[in-house]
Amino acid sequence: MQKQLVSVTGGSGFIAIHIILQLLQQGYAVRATVRNLAKRAVIEDMLTNGGLTDFSDLDVIEADLGSDAHWDQVMAGATYAIHVASPTPKLNFKNEAEMIRPAVDGVRRVLRAARDADVKRVVLTSAYGAIFAGHPHRTTPYTEEDWSDLSAKNIHPYQKSKTLAEQAAWQFIKEEGQGLELAAVNPVGVMGPVLSAKYSHSNVQIQQLLEGQVKAVPHVDSGYVDVRDVARLHLLAMTSPQANGQRFLATTGETLSMLDVANLLRAALPQYAANLPTKTIPNLAVKAAAVTNPQLRMIASIVGQYAGTSNHKAQTLLNWQPRSAKTAILATAQSMIDLGIVK
Repeated sequence: MQKQLVSVTGGSGFIAIHIILQLLQQGYAVRATVRNLAKRAVIEDMLTNGGLTDFSDLDVIEADLGSDAHWDQVMAGATYAIHVASPTPKLNFKNEAEMIRPAVDGVRRVLRAARDADVKRVVLTSAYGAIFAGHPHRTTPYTEEDWSDLSAKNIHPYQKSKTLAEQAAWQFIKEEGQGLELAAVNPVGVMGPVLSAKYSHSNVQIQQLLEGQVKAVPHVDSGYVDVRDVARLHLLAMTSPQANGQRFLATTGETLSMLDVANLLRAALPQYAANLPTKTIPNLAVKAAAVTNPQLRMIASIVGQYAGTSNHKAQTLLNWQPRSAKTAILATAQSMIDLGIVK
């Protein structure tokens, strides 16, 4: 019997590689896109570290979100598509359109190709950034009913791009989808095992904490979730009939400050205790520094803000049971130590 084919965009990314790993382990065939075919070796290296030994059901194809080329090949014969690829946030962008346009155009390109190839359903990797931004007086947990308020001031272009890309996806389905199904997954801070020393920028904050690069932390609260659970939620959203037309917050429902994260690491990894920060930076100091340092702008836009989230919908509708935030954070740290990423 022929295996069902799933096309996964952005195949060498942190979330995508765990999705591909679970798809192959569950008996699907996978066609992954990369911007450069040299990344095939990277993908195989990470899958090997994840425990996979057989690559016969994996196809890797070159396709770029910024170009129409190859997307028909990417989707040909696929039952499902998981659109994880996203333009990377630039630190030194000239204007916000540089971040927003590629995200919006890319999602339309992928959906159009999926529709034209008779793909059954697309699962979009959106973000918590499409949910929480622009609600400064929030006191109750964010849910899938919430959307970032783009009319609010000080919204970082990255959150804007995530919001507009997801909105463009739902609009496409409504106006041009012709029966194509869509579900979205909106992860909070994604932690969990990194699978290669060379290619993980996703959890650089854990590396910086353990190496003693961070002397004090800003007062930023966040939800956290394990990448293995994020991948599993994508697969549930892909196959569950009740997931069609829905978005799902991928969160454990816990909220931790950056100091909480440092304290978790300190308790579990005492050999790194001396490197870990014990102090927080006042919010006003972070905001003042961000005026001249573009790298701090995203942080400055969220310091001191409420960050509670609920995973009630994913739990009740899809029976999704994530690991704890602590498990996810310690898995990141341990994998980085094991792979020699932490110096």
